[in-house]
Amino acid sequence: MVGKGEAPAPREPEEEEDTGGVVKLISAEGFEFVVDKKAAMVSNTLRNMLTSPGGFSETRQGEVRFPEISTHILEKICQYFYWSLHYCSGKETAEFPIEPEITLDLMMAANYLDT
Repeated sequence: MVGKGEAPAPREPEEEEDTGGVVKLISAEGFEFVVDKKAAMVSNTLRNMLTSPGGFSETRQGEVRFPEISTHILEKICQYFYWSLHYCSGKETAEFPIEPEITLDLMMAANYLDT
């Protein structure tokens, strides 16, 4: 309750709505990719990890480790996040380039990340 002359207590920002800031994605080899949180939210798996009220350590620390995703594949995934944000409106289109030799690994990672 706020009495006369007292300022209301500051509100905590709601985590579900917070798409600002950055997230650190860490590959199996320990390489760190710092991406915009909005870009990371392209992945439904990351969205759930970063916004769930269940107390995921990823929510608190703003970093996610991928012990089974190599640096090269995680780099391509990060590129896809930004590509998807840019082209999601449908006003312009472009093909996302994927090298044939990484297709299988990329598909498995994309399946896990639900992108």
